[in-house]
Amino acid sequence: MNRIVALVVAVVVVLFIGSSMMFVVDERHAGVVTAHGGGDPKLVTPGLHFKLPPPFQTLTLIDTRTLTIDEAGTDRFNTSDKNEVIVNTVIKYRVADPLKLFVSNEKNTQTAQDRLAALTRTALTSSFTKRPLADVLGEQQAIGTEAQKAIEQPAAAFGVELVDVQLTRIDFPAAVADSVYKRMIAARQQAAAEERAKGTADADAIKANADRQQEAILADAYKEAQTIKGEGDGRAASIAADAYGVDPQFYQFYQSLEAYKKTFNAGDVMVVDPSSDFFRFMRSPNGAAPSAADATTPAPARKR
Repeated sequence: MNRIVALVVAVVVVLFIGSSMMFVVDERHAGVVTAHGGGDPKLVTPGLHFKLPPPFQTLTLIDTRTLTIDEAGTDRFNTSDKNEVIVNTVIKYRVADPLKLFVSNEKNTQTAQDRLAALTRTALTSSFTKRPLADVLGEQQAIGTEAQKAIEQPAAAFGVELVDVQLTRIDFPAAVADSVYKRMIAARQQAAAEERAKGTADADAIKANADRQQEAILADAYKEAQTIKGEGDGRAASIAADAYGVDPQFYQFYQSLEAYKKTFNAGDVMVVDPSSDFFRFMRSPNGAAPSAADATTPAPARKR
């Protein structure tokens, strides 16, 4: 019985030692094997591998996927015009050289994240202090890109490849938010007033120019109208003169009718001498002189 128990214990020990010597590294990781007491660490790629059992050799797995550091509201920066802002920063990176990362961070991969976050804060501090608040609010992407370029080389020194740096939010501390918003509103109102004043000046200039053009057009039109009217009057006089020369009696008749239309209005009552030469075409179509009987007969008087 004791022999069976000893055999079982021996088998378990052998299996434990064997399982500690055999390991698998998947595609998402890289493995670093280190020996007890020193020696150079060894990088192992994805697949099945063997090593000595602990404490002779130790395996450390390093994630080689694209990782994210989300600094949610922990960073505060000052702009060039002395305004404090709270910034959310998202850093995306991957381990490009696992062995360099392991060695440079003294076998502590978490230290790499802390170093990368510290480098990013330093780069962002430099970017924010060069810009006033108004530029900061409109250049989030540019600031992130500038910070990324600044820390790519230092990050590569400890085996990290920087993928992206984004500023997901820029906000103000509660103590200064109201005053900042008021300054922003005042600045926008001033800009709006300047635009309205410029628009009013442009409108006045356009209106004045339109008035000048209107006056010039009306003057040209009046001049042309007077010219046409003068030409018309001249032709009318010429036609009238020709007509008078052809038939003087008809011309006198026509002129008398025009005089009657201008003299008499509807409803007028007049007391006149019918023998007057003015009415000679009313007495006779040919405008003959009145007879002796007509001349001695008094005209009837009409009363209104």
